[in-house]
Amino acid sequence: MIRVAVVGAKGRMGASVVQAVNDASDMQLSHTIDHGQDPAQINSGNTDVAVEFTIPSASLSNVLTLVAHGVDVVVGTTGWDDDKLEQVRQALANAPRADQSVFIAPNFAISAVLADHFAAQAAKYFESVEVIELHHPDKIDAPSGTAIHTAQAIAASRREAGLGPMPDGTVTDGGSRGQVVDGVHVHAVRLRGLNAHEEILLGNAGEQLVIRADSFDRGSFMQGVLLAVRKLRDGGYPGLNIGLDTFLDL
Repeated sequence: MIRVAVVGAKGRMGASVVQAVNDASDMQLSHTIDHGQDPAQINSGNTDVAVEFTIPSASLSNVLTLVAHGVDVVVGTTGWDDDKLEQVRQALANAPRADQSVFIAPNFAISAVLADHFAAQAAKYFESVEVIELHHPDKIDAPSGTAIHTAQAIAASRREAGLGPMPDGTVTDGGSRGQVVDGVHVHAVRLRGLNAHEEILLGNAGEQLVIRADSFDRGSFMQGVLLAVRKLRDGGYPGLNIGLDTFLDL
């Protein structure tokens, strides 16, 4: 049995992870930690893999504490930048175990990961590409980590193909053109009734391709979370790994 702890267990995603772990035949729930509780309770003596779904302001500290206690970590919290990722790499370099792992995913839904992959493949064939992400109004960050990751993958694909900046004759903006991520415009919608959705619009003269991924409830993320837990427990992924595509045959 894989001993799994959940940090952020009373949050919307954390509660879903608790239920998924309890329902999994090869896992047992070792600890549940929430706001105000010390993640240092979780260590290699009682836990194989910790799943961390909290808030961006708390996630780094939680992950560093878990790494210091010899625990592999699956992270679903967004808001990671290069500085925070480097701190995780440094912590892993000095971890109690040489093969320790931290896995961070912008999105655990298989559909979203595939949409990201397909968008990167298609981007080099289109003159214009923009990203729209749509979420419930309780989400605290915008644009989403998934949309940022998608935009970065699109930009990398276009650079590799030798493409220049996308056409845009806008003179006055006022913020309506969205956030520019690595040269790609990203738009965020917050609307009651939505869960988690992403559209990638790709255009050439006379044609358009739309790639869309929809997650209608949080259960759509659990397959990816449990896959990551099993992969880290099995070993073979030391250090910092980012993106569920790490475990998919893409």
